[in-house]
Amino acid sequence: MEFITRIVENIVSVGNDILWSYLLIALLIIAGIYFTVASRFVQFRYIGEMFRLLTDKDTVKAGKNSVSSFQAFTISTASRVGTGNLAGVASAIALGGPGAIFWMWVIALLGSATAFVESTLAQIYKVKDGEAFRGGPAYYMEKALGARWLGIIFAILITFCFGLVFNSVQSNTIALAMNSAFGSDTMVIGVIISILTAIIIFGGVQRIAKVTSVVVPVMALIYLFVAFIVIIMNLTAIPSVFVLIFESAFGLEQAVGGGIGAAMMMGIKRGLFSNEAGMGSAPNAAATANVSHPAKQGLVQSLGVFVDTLIICSATALIILLSGDFASGAVGIELTQNALASQIGEWASIFVAIAIFLFAFSSIIGNYYYGETNIEFIKKSKTSVMIYRLAAIGMVLFGAIAEFSLVWDMADFTMGLMALMNILVIFLLGKFAFAALADYGKQRKAGKNPEFLATSIPGLKNVEHWKKSDFEQKGNE
Repeated sequence: MEFITRIVENIVSVGNDILWSYLLIALLIIAGIYFTVASRFVQFRYIGEMFRLLTDKDTVKAGKNSVSSFQAFTISTASRVGTGNLAGVASAIALGGPGAIFWMWVIALLGSATAFVESTLAQIYKVKDGEAFRGGPAYYMEKALGARWLGIIFAILITFCFGLVFNSVQSNTIALAMNSAFGSDTMVIGVIISILTAIIIFGGVQRIAKVTSVVVPVMALIYLFVAFIVIIMNLTAIPSVFVLIFESAFGLEQAVGGGIGAAMMMGIKRGLFSNEAGMGSAPNAAATANVSHPAKQGLVQSLGVFVDTLIICSATALIILLSGDFASGAVGIELTQNALASQIGEWASIFVAIAIFLFAFSSIIGNYYYGETNIEFIKKSKTSVMIYRLAAIGMVLFGAIAEFSLVWDMADFTMGLMALMNILVIFLLGKFAFAALADYGKQRKAGKNPEFLATSIPGLKNVEHWKKSDFEQKGNE
């Protein structure tokens, strides 16, 4: 077993070095700048519209047996909010220094434009799934590029990345948090998480999934409230924390991490893990929404990147940096627990452990379904789904007992491959998202509730939805 682990570590290490040192950081920044400029700064121009859409009747209300835009937003946000916000931010600071937070902000500001493009494309090329919808990168690769083989490769990647590797990260974080707070054995925690996961994915207790979907947003608000208290307690120190972040981001403060290179790499890595902009995962949730115009969901999903990184990740960063304990040698969730405990007492470690359990466990459920959806894209097979379910449960157990560095390195490698493939594709297809945005803006200026027809964009082909009959049907729901 140790020999196999070493082989995996070597492969992942070389792969990460190639992906992150030579390809992805530059590609993510270039893509973010390109989509920002080409969309005429959509993430800033339409910020007010994004918030308006959260309460818009067409956005909030769904038809019978369908998913509203707001519901799709909460699904993808629940998937984003979790390990990346608490453990990911901590590991970015521990390994890249305080400056990593600056680069996390940069990739979020640029990445929100990328998120708009990929989610709008997912809406344009979505397909009917009974009375609901499904879609995502695999679907727009098949329909827009006529390359089903490419869609299959992506479907395999997202299934492996989210359903298997990311779930090992989630269970690893839960196990470490429980061990730190209660001294629990990681193997025991791994077995418990695996059993709970099996109960849900085999369809036995749907009630648990429904409860977590309610509890997680509430826990996120409580976490932000606690962070707000910490910030108020240290209000006079806030300016110096921001100075430290900016100095470290450009290699001016060398006390921690490896200067600008380490700060940039860790900030962008953990930023991508947390907000998923450009990775091709959130579009799977975006495609399920029943809206009158694709750009609506693109704007709503773009807002999700801001909420995830600029608010929740920043809250964790401030807690850690205000504690002054970020160079202690602790990494991941333990660093967040220690930092919060130093501010509000030892009970904070237990609070973070409970929060991360709820966040990460709900992410395990969401990640699993991302994989299952893409397996169905390849081929509807009960045998394939059964094998996948068993593998997912196995990876949950593996993650709980594996080394922290190994599971995170595997996550970096698989999400890097996904992002590389998805971004190159949306570079080619971005023009359709920009055309949809222009159509949306024109109708909004005319005082209309925008409705999209596939015929309104020249060159749009293989689109199953967005015909007049679809709007007539929605009106009758």
